[in-house]
Amino acid sequence: MKSKIFNVPNTLSLIRVFLAPLVLLFLSLRIDNKFLSLLPDVSWGDVIAALVFIIAALTDTFDGYIARRDNLVTNLGKFIDPLADKVLVIAAMLALIELQRFPAWIAMVIITREFVVTGLRLVAAAEGVVIAASKGGKLKTVCQIIALVMLILNIPGGMVLMWVAMILTVWSGMDYLIKGSKIITG
Repeated sequence: MKSKIFNVPNTLSLIRVFLAPLVLLFLSLRIDNKFLSLLPDVSWGDVIAALVFIIAALTDTFDGYIARRDNLVTNLGKFIDPLADKVLVIAAMLALIELQRFPAWIAMVIITREFVVTGLRLVAAAEGVVIAASKGGKLKTVCQIIALVMLILNIPGGMVLMWVAMILTVWSGMDYLIKGSKIITG
């Protein structure tokens, strides 16, 4: 009998974890781009990294939808899904920092927010309280993903959208803290 742990949503989340290092790898490859005349500052490695990143980001949409639709929510899924999201975003940010397309301090703000919200969720879970993803958190994620794709492909405006994503990151983090303040001080 097949274990309920190895279902489609959990598999998609695990795939996302394993695709994250590929984003790093392809971004580090400086493959000649003479066929990409429309994007002269973009290498083939950038294009492949962007495609891998987009595929990985799409798995996040599908894993949650399938898990809820087919009642396949598991503890592994609750653990691996948010972890996979963070690993993917952090991998892209680290590569972009190395390529000097992204400032490290913005990455630090985003990563700090993720630690704070994850810590809050852990404390809440220990108290038997579930803190669901907020609309602000989901909007933050969408902005981050679009901005990261734009930065990977050196598309103008990518940094502007990342500033919006960073503001949403701080705002949604504060929202989680305010809503969870009773748990923290309790």
